[in-house]
Amino acid sequence: MRCVVVGAGIIGLSAAWELARSGVETVVVDPAPAGGATAAAAGMLAGVTEFHYQERDLLGLSLPAAAKWPSWAAQLEAASGLSTGFRPGGTLVVAADSGDRATLADLRAAQAALGLAVEEITTREARAAEPLLTPRLAGAFRAVGDHQTDPRRTAAALVAALEALPNARLVAARAVRCGAGAGPFVEYDGGRLDCDEVVLATGGGMVRAGGTGEGPVREGLALEGLPAPLRLPVRPVYGDVLRLRTVPGGPLPSGNVVRGLVGGQSVYIVPRADGEVVVGATEREDGRAGVGAGGVHRLLRDALRLMPALGELDLAETIARARPGTPDNLPLLGRAAPGLVVAVGFHRHGVLLSAAAAAAVAALVGVPAPPGHAAGPAPSDLVPFDPAPFDPWRFS
Repeated sequence: MRCVVVGAGIIGLSAAWELARSGVETVVVDPAPAGGATAAAAGMLAGVTEFHYQERDLLGLSLPAAAKWPSWAAQLEAASGLSTGFRPGGTLVVAADSGDRATLADLRAAQAALGLAVEEITTREARAAEPLLTPRLAGAFRAVGDHQTDPRRTAAALVAALEALPNARLVAARAVRCGAGAGPFVEYDGGRLDCDEVVLATGGGMVRAGGTGEGPVREGLALEGLPAPLRLPVRPVYGDVLRLRTVPGGPLPSGNVVRGLVGGQSVYIVPRADGEVVVGATEREDGRAGVGAGGVHRLLRDALRLMPALGELDLAETIARARPGTPDNLPLLGRAAPGLVVAVGFHRHGVLLSAAAAAAVAALVGVPAPPGHAAGPAPSDLVPFDPAPFDPWRFS
């Protein structure tokens, strides 16, 4: 069996590794692996604190995915010889004022009603866990089950793990046409690959409805052989993200992920073990790929409101990337047609759901679990979820 994965973000790379280590001949086509949303992502593995109202269906996939991330990361590190940046530690959720605290308390009640483990703590307890937090907090909560990883390191480990397998290869080219149906194929700049399955994992803004009988099209990527009614509506949701760098002798965050609400607006602060601190993220659908000056200002203002000592760090990088959003903010994950499996539209959950999406793709393709896989995130562990909410046909 040969599978061609189109797209080498965190979802495409994870799916490719899952397929390849199961013995499937796997080819990944992408001109710039991990250059899209993966490059900007903070890497919060937050099955609990990423819960939003109206996204209850996501929990059936996000919670088991988060629980399996530690073992999945360990397997990937063993296979690649590289660190993924996985770091346990939990999440602190803090409120800047009384209105923010009331909002977070309401959210915590909704989380508790679903059995999610979020406890209210005192602001003194929050500052004991993260001494750089301002003493002027209005409220605090803690979710011990959330963790983090470094998406850039994870992607590099996935590439290395794929390159170490004789049945896997990466083609650094732009896919221009994919075909499903009787003879699946992928054409790219300079060649063509015939295969048994195409796995579409192309990320933000991937598809718009064709409307002309040509099928969905995105930036020259034509999808052929699909049923005419199929719609895969994925839109780009841009976000500005900052990376700060600690300085010698300067303040150093403790390692807890901090998610805050400041005047009703969300901000997160993710400290890495290597001294990097990620601050994010804005959400805008204005179509602008550049970093917004207003977004940078807002993120710095709100982050410094919660952790004033961050002002002593260097501003090392500003970046903006498009997250792939769908109308209901749930991914399109499933079989779209014979010879075509879709894994797109993961919005802000791509890193968290990567291991689960990979296992789901492997199960959809119909490959067995790789040897020794029972010790880690086997498809039987990660995909006992109701697939209906993620059906790629649900908007058709």
